[in-house]
Amino acid sequence: MFLSRRVPELPTAEQALKGRPDPTFSVPDRHTVLGNPLLGPYPEGLEVADFGMGCFWGAERAFWQTPGVWTTLVGYQGGHTPNPTYEEACSGLTGHTEAVRVVFDPSVVSYEQLLKVFWESHNPTQGFRQGNDRGTQYRSAIYTHSATQSATAEASRQAYQKVLTGSGYGTITTELLPSESRPFYPAEGYHQQYLDKNPAGYCGIGGTGVSCPIGVARAEA
Repeated sequence: MFLSRRVPELPTAEQALKGRPDPTFSVPDRHTVLGNPLLGPYPEGLEVADFGMGCFWGAERAFWQTPGVWTTLVGYQGGHTPNPTYEEACSGLTGHTEAVRVVFDPSVVSYEQLLKVFWESHNPTQGFRQGNDRGTQYRSAIYTHSATQSATAEASRQAYQKVLTGSGYGTITTELLPSESRPFYPAEGYHQQYLDKNPAGYCGIGGTGVSCPIGVARAEA
């Protein structure tokens, strides 16, 4: 009971599990819903976005249901341990959060629209937890792939903070960092598209019910 009440802490690079140079498992070739390859290289013109928003099972489904998304896969990101396993990530000793990689066609869906899905599909004010799921692996995170993504994500965070504050919520705790030097490590095959394979499976994410504005920050600039 005492241990369960401790506030989770991110490990330092020295404290983190050492990991391994190569994964201990393989990843399926194709998405079970969208039919496209999970791993790159991806077709020319597509872009990549990385999000952490609690249990990655439900998070991935929110994005594969979004028109313009070409493929999705789940994994571990933002920590220190190379090629971790699920058990290692859940131990809190890798520093990773459960993440979703979203490969999308920007001519169909914008990065800003994906951010709207991200913000509205979870509560980004909870720190190292999401609902009843507690631990550093459930923290909210955005790992950007360009300066444009970084600027768009920051503007979106500021815009959403305004409406959250007006609805009585606290400060957004989302980690917003460049993906460079923060590799995405794909998760085990059974985690990929988990809720397609297990329609009645656990989905721990849930939004605040507060709508995220699109274009507000840009219009005010």
